[in-house]
Amino acid sequence: MGRLGDPNRFTSLAGARAFTGLVPLLDASGLNERHGGPTKRGDAVLRQALFMAAGQARRTDPTLAAKYHRLMTDAGKHHNSALCHIATTLLTRIIACWRAEQPYQLRDVDGTPVTIDQARAIIAERYAIPKDLRARRRTTDTARTDRRNKESPSAPSTGPSKPNATTPTAA
Repeated sequence: MGRLGDPNRFTSLAGARAFTGLVPLLDASGLNERHGGPTKRGDAVLRQALFMAAGQARRTDPTLAAKYHRLMTDAGKHHNSALCHIATTLLTRIIACWRAEQPYQLRDVDGTPVTIDQARAIIAERYAIPKDLRARRRTTDTARTDRRNKESPSAPSTGPSKPNATTPTAA
């Protein structure tokens, strides 16, 4: 609430989602249209909090778990992309609850209210992501450059070409 402010200040729920920066970037010109990643406009701390909350909410809310499952299995989304979708849905629900002054209530996909234990049982039974799917979503190329290993695997070596090479001694 501290990061979002008064939820009634947004004229629409779409405006609230846009405030977080979790909505896709739209690049449209003439007849061309391209959707990109999240705009990342708005409060970065709020965006991070929503992303983290979405990770927990998909494990407790059957409707969010069903959406996450659909995004991962049917749409072929990456875990982070699916969580961004869940985060925007979660934000919409949070604001709707604040505006209506009603507590957030867990429900099954058919709308039936459920307890936390029932919700977790439903998720485990219906919406578990297969391990082979998670394994396929991971990067299998281990020779990539990342933030910790900044040296390119194809860059020329700066050291000796042989592991037991000796350096020439000055005479």
